[in-house]
Amino acid sequence: MTEEPQACIGPTETTRRIRSLLEGAGVAYRYVEHSPTRTSEESAAARGEALEVGGKSIVLKVGDTYRVCVLSAARQLNSNRVRRHFKESRARFASRDELLGLTGLVPGCVPPFGPPILTPPNCLDEAFLDNDRIAFNAGSLTCSIVMPLEPYLELARPEVFDFSKPLSP
Repeated sequence: MTEEPQACIGPTETTRRIRSLLEGAGVAYRYVEHSPTRTSEESAAARGEALEVGGKSIVLKVGDTYRVCVLSAARQLNSNRVRRHFKESRARFASRDELLGLTGLVPGCVPPFGPPILTPPNCLDEAFLDNDRIAFNAGSLTCSIVMPLEPYLELARPEVFDFSKPLSP
């Protein structure tokens, strides 16, 4: 296993940009610093939140475009639905190197934002709308934010459609 860049331990520039965006918009949120987390289950426990409200961000290359796809940590991505939605013949996970080049982050650190936080456009699985809040790793393996869903939708402006399925048992 390769060592994670120090930039993803503790508050990062991405963490600061997210907090600045939220504070500038007057959004109430909870900021949590915790031990490094590697899984959605570990992140949920560190935040004291249900797995369902965890926003799992996956960077996919859909056709020639990278996208930040956000779904509940209690669900699993259906990449075929993403591919069909965007009328593309191919979709794949961004490699670790591609992710680092696009975002400056490693897996597990990617927040559920496209512009103005990250360059790739973002989309949100419509099943996430069943939640009243979203919890996510904020550009760090050790920093999380929990915030109401409505201001997230207003600030992140994700394209919302159905692209998940329940986790396999």
